[in-house]
Amino acid sequence: MALRTGRFWAPRALRAVGFPPQRLFSCGTKGLYKSSDGEQAKFFQPLKKVMLPPNSFQGKVAFITGGGTGIGKGMTTVFSSLGATCVIASRNVDVLKTAAEEISSQTGNKVHAIQCDVRNPEMVKNTVSELIKVAGLPDVIVNNAAGNFLSPSERLSPNAWKTITDIVLNGTAFVTLEIGRELIKAQKGAAFLSITTIYAQSGSGFVVPSASAKAGVEIMNLSLASEWGRYGLRFNTIQPGPIKTKGAFSRLDPTGTFEKEIVAGIPCGRLGTVEEIANLAAFLCSDFASWINGTTIRFDGGEYVFLSGEMNRLIKVTKQQWDIMEQMIRKTKGS
Repeated sequence: MALRTGRFWAPRALRAVGFPPQRLFSCGTKGLYKSSDGEQAKFFQPLKKVMLPPNSFQGKVAFITGGGTGIGKGMTTVFSSLGATCVIASRNVDVLKTAAEEISSQTGNKVHAIQCDVRNPEMVKNTVSELIKVAGLPDVIVNNAAGNFLSPSERLSPNAWKTITDIVLNGTAFVTLEIGRELIKAQKGAAFLSITTIYAQSGSGFVVPSASAKAGVEIMNLSLASEWGRYGLRFNTIQPGPIKTKGAFSRLDPTGTFEKEIVAGIPCGRLGTVEEIANLAAFLCSDFASWINGTTIRFDGGEYVFLSGEMNRLIKVTKQQWDIMEQMIRKTKGS
């Protein structure tokens, strides 16, 4: 006899067996940097070595926005280690130069740093000219530059909204269209990749400008995958779930309060790593993925589907509680 999954019985039954109502976040004070992995994480240990064969990008040029820190730096490192000449761009030229030197010394391949504010179309145009001058037309373009912060939507100023959407949506468009035009003119194929987020698909409170802008980026990629495939250009997107980088967590979890609660909502029981997303990015931009176009890959350890399932919170019910609940349900009229 099947258990019912209607929304009405579950909360009452849970309370009846001593299972307290669930809250999305707690107000605890445990530190961010303590281990918060779930027990099941032992089955899903991350591999941090480079996945693709050596020299998979030999002779190719990769351009990565936001390439000096976090995920962008990790992707640049992998592309460079696989033979690519990398060009990284962001607003902070000192950070860029430091990252470029560090990656070059690690991989033995030259990494160029170009200062660029992707919100400024004229600066983007000049950056693309410099990119072509120092390295040539790119084979890989990764739109990774982003901005985000937590805020109740009623507190958002017009400038706050504009800042995020200018970086994420307009910046991605400016870079993509400027490089795309040059590639089409030269009749050169390339792979474009955008880094968005899982809430670009679902929406999310408290990050409304980011959710809106990243959803726009995904639709732009789908549109161009259809229109510009004839020119040899591919467009794909990765939606990362929580990946622990210093920059992201300092802004989105500044007190370190929520990491354990975040991990509890990930079926694989841990946060993602920079190395894992860098490997996925390299694959999608490689010749091994030449037939993947217009695709969005959710990369989140199962977080999206877990949070989407109304009854998934029942994962915390014990066997003994299920026994009691089943007896209650069997006694219900019409069961």
